[in-house]
Amino acid sequence: MPFLIAILGVLGAAAIWWYRMKAMNEAAREVADVVGRVQGNIRRKKLRKQAALSPLTAIDDPVVAAATLITAIVSEQGPILPRREAALREVVSEIAENQKKTDEAVVYAKWAAAQIDDTTIVIDKLAPFLRERLDPHERDDLLRMLNRVAKGGEQSLRIADQRMLRLRQKLGFEVN
Repeated sequence: MPFLIAILGVLGAAAIWWYRMKAMNEAAREVADVVGRVQGNIRRKKLRKQAALSPLTAIDDPVVAAATLITAIVSEQGPILPRREAALREVVSEIAENQKKTDEAVVYAKWAAAQIDDTTIVIDKLAPFLRERLDPHERDDLLRMLNRVAKGGEQSLRIADQRMLRLRQKLGFEVN
């Protein structure tokens, strides 16, 4: 009888350990699933950010960059209506070589601005590009162009101080 109790005890202990190992295995699998989901979310977020930047990374012309920057800032407060687009075309035509270049810059600017939700990304990406390619006088002209487009159109827009401050900083102006 004591031998039978010992065998039942060993079998009981083995059953308990088998159950615990099975539970640990399930817990490890759940942790691995959570880690996999987190890594997937991080990868997807990185891809979304790269996709958001792709219209901006394709820009290699200062005229297109300026038009895109102005369009993104102005369209932050609503769609670009015909009179504001006319003001945009007018300021871009002053820096473009010809009418075809103006049309190309405005069309690309409207498309790129529509693709990117965050104006801060546009400023962070394009302002340093423009800072490298424009002299201080041309950068100042860019700010005046932005103000002209904001004032043109159906109703005058007021560009947020934080946007102008960030843009001035990224363009290399001294900001107090």
